[in-house]
Amino acid sequence: MNKMDSSLKQLKVKGQAAKAASHRLAYISTDIKNNALLNIASDLLTRRGEILAANKKDYAAAKASSMGAALLDRLMLDEKRLEGIAADTRAVATLPDPVGETFEMRTMPNGLQIGKKRVPLGVIAAIYESRPNVTVDIAALCLMSGNAIILRGGKETIHSNTAIVGVIRDACDRAGMPEDCVQFIDNTDRALVNSLLRMNDVIDLVIPRGGAGLINSVKENATMAVVTGGIGVCHTYVDKMADIDEAVAIVNNAKVQRCTVCNALDTVLVHAGIAKSFLPKMAAELDKAKVELHCDKRAMTILKSNKSLKLVPAVAEDWGKEFLALIAAIKVVDSLDEALGHIEKYGSGHSEAIVTEDYSAAMRFLNEVDAACVYVNASTRFTDGGQFGLGAEVGISTQKLHARGPLGLKELTTYKWVILGSGQVRP
Repeated sequence: MNKMDSSLKQLKVKGQAAKAASHRLAYISTDIKNNALLNIASDLLTRRGEILAANKKDYAAAKASSMGAALLDRLMLDEKRLEGIAADTRAVATLPDPVGETFEMRTMPNGLQIGKKRVPLGVIAAIYESRPNVTVDIAALCLMSGNAIILRGGKETIHSNTAIVGVIRDACDRAGMPEDCVQFIDNTDRALVNSLLRMNDVIDLVIPRGGAGLINSVKENATMAVVTGGIGVCHTYVDKMADIDEAVAIVNNAKVQRCTVCNALDTVLVHAGIAKSFLPKMAAELDKAKVELHCDKRAMTILKSNKSLKLVPAVAEDWGKEFLALIAAIKVVDSLDEALGHIEKYGSGHSEAIVTEDYSAAMRFLNEVDAACVYVNASTRFTDGGQFGLGAEVGISTQKLHARGPLGLKELTTYKWVILGSGQVRP
């Protein structure tokens, strides 16, 4: 048996083991699942030295390979980030267990009681790049929602993920979780991904997290259901009725707070009626973080007198671009209708925001913008499972079936109809 045949056999064994584990996970007690998550949170910190040493290996190799700054930032772990991951895991353990919830019960005229009962999806495969925190987030949410998980990270995080999965599996074992409920594909050969995507006999859902190339490849090749998202071209529209100071703060936070993530701002649309008073204040604030502004002609005319700003004439490719860097595109528009049209054309369906004191404009924006998350007077950086009270998320879905926005516990379940009778037969 050659090396590839051996790897494929091992992949199938792991898939079948996950499927077997999922049957018991579907009805395991909430207490056991909570204990597993609390063990994971605790062990991430007690074994931080092991995890951080592994992450340093990955970071050094990625830097030597000339990986971009955005991906390097996503790859890097430190004590503060580990503490945040552990806190998110503990937060998931405090959430209500969705499995077994019965809802929409009703009694039919013939006396049948009919309703729905929430159940796990089964086995979820996650294929992702560059973010070792995703390993914990996805595992925690899948386990709490009663799903077995198959994890396949990128080669750039192989040492980090190997260490983290070791922690997770040990923690689950101590809590009494089913053996093999967490599987990890430690072979970085990309050919195995296509094999994984054909394992619809054991995998119920696949979730890709990464760049457009990965996501499109999974969509095109998967033989099971796929939830896609993560590509965020995020706009903030500053309406003519905006509070200028509030708008400056919102735009600055959305762009600067962490520019390498999918919910960071990419394009600012500014109503012409407020542009002359708003843009200089916005630019001055963004300049503190050395943000490069790609300006349309009208924005450039307003800002060019300030020689300290990093200004670049906008080109067609700037609209609809996810920068993942300290770069923002700026466009002056003449109306809310123009802003809505721009977002419809260039948005990715992720997160869009309006800043305005005009209730009618706010309601039009909420009603007409087609995106997973739509904001009024707030930063798009809040699009996050933890910030939404979900503990964490396995991803941000920008599609419409079966779930949208941050994917938390309930989004990782489905339901079955339950029918309670007392001898009824159909006439």
